[in-house]
Amino acid sequence: MLNLPEKLANLEREKRPIKVGVVGVGQMGAGVITIISQMKGMKVVAACDIDKRRTLNIFKETGIPPGQVFYSDDPDECNKALEKGMRVATGRAEVIPQLFLLDVVVEATGIPRVGAEVAFAAIRSKKHIVMMNIETDVTVGHILSDLARRSGVVYTVGAGDEPAAIKELYDFATSLGFKVVAAGKGKNNPLNREATPESLKEIARKKGINPKMLCEFVDGSKTMIEMAALANATGLIPDVRGMHGPECEPEEIATVFSLRNQGGILNQEGVVDYALGKIAPGVFVVVTTKNRRLIQDLEYIGMGKGPNYLLYRPYHLVSIEVPLSIARAVIYNEPTLVPLKNPVAETITVAKRDLKKGMTIDGIGRFDIYGLIEKASVARKENLLPLGLAEGAILKTDVRKGDCLTLDQVELEDNLLVNLRKLQDRLFSPKE
Repeated sequence: MLNLPEKLANLEREKRPIKVGVVGVGQMGAGVITIISQMKGMKVVAACDIDKRRTLNIFKETGIPPGQVFYSDDPDECNKALEKGMRVATGRAEVIPQLFLLDVVVEATGIPRVGAEVAFAAIRSKKHIVMMNIETDVTVGHILSDLARRSGVVYTVGAGDEPAAIKELYDFATSLGFKVVAAGKGKNNPLNREATPESLKEIARKKGINPKMLCEFVDGSKTMIEMAALANATGLIPDVRGMHGPECEPEEIATVFSLRNQGGILNQEGVVDYALGKIAPGVFVVVTTKNRRLIQDLEYIGMGKGPNYLLYRPYHLVSIEVPLSIARAVIYNEPTLVPLKNPVAETITVAKRDLKKGMTIDGIGRFDIYGLIEKASVARKENLLPLGLAEGAILKTDVRKGDCLTLDQVELEDNLLVNLRKLQDRLFSPKE
């Protein structure tokens, strides 16, 4: 996105800033609002959270006097307030897409059902939608992106999180004609499939984050979801169910993520994966080439002797980078990361403990389940339950700890998320 500062400065000078609404003012949503408050050519004019204090406090923190913030759950009243130049705060997510003056909606709740509802409403209202809700994207991203294209708006996963940061390296490598061997991320927390919000409560308190969010990180679900999103956007696949996830140092990545006959762990090239250890919070792409001159050039500039070479970014700035996706959608009409037409990967549902018939599954980052990545074709063939659909589903049978849940074993809720997924499954076949 060359020349973006000049384009944003022009919008500021012409008093035509990009108007943004944010749904979900937790750690991530608050971060987006904060970074935009110091930027030119863009401003957050509306925010939503179930906690009224959060929305009012974040506007106050970013320099908006309380008298200039209007709070209401009525979309008509909110629209009138915006026309008067006020900022709007609300506790109802469905209000944000109904605000006429908005250019972009940012979804940052992390709740699959809410994400689907907000994204669908934003697309119907002809507004660009930037998803920080990667859980929704891996569940119904294909149908949402298709609907957005048909409506003439941009649907995109936001910059800053690992999938988009990796996609930047992937685009760089493939544009230059390199073959991608593996692409992935460092996992920020030690892996513990049995983690629960209760077991992590004290750690979460010290870190100042939601125990449910931390649990999703620690039990590995978030990593599986993120790499499924990357797979669906690139065509790269998981080498094995759940990926390998070795522990290694950054300087070992190109060797570890190579084929077995080269001393690595991979059965095939062109995969998504992750690593434990000091790689986090970085992201990586391992590439290769058979061109002799390029091999000489790569060795000359210190990239090693091959056959694989590492492209490594030692950071991702999460919410701080999201405004880049907002600007890209509005100014260039382009997504940052969006699923390909045919699903490549799925995040499937695994029992975290013994589950009993009649139970209502509690959802991601809690006590009952965690996620594993799998090829979409395998998940479809085995009728496995997508992780994003699990919350609120009622079990028809007992399920043992460690077993994968199937769609036959659950009764799904009747909601927009489930109905969008059913439509997506009818319209888009998994890549074989």
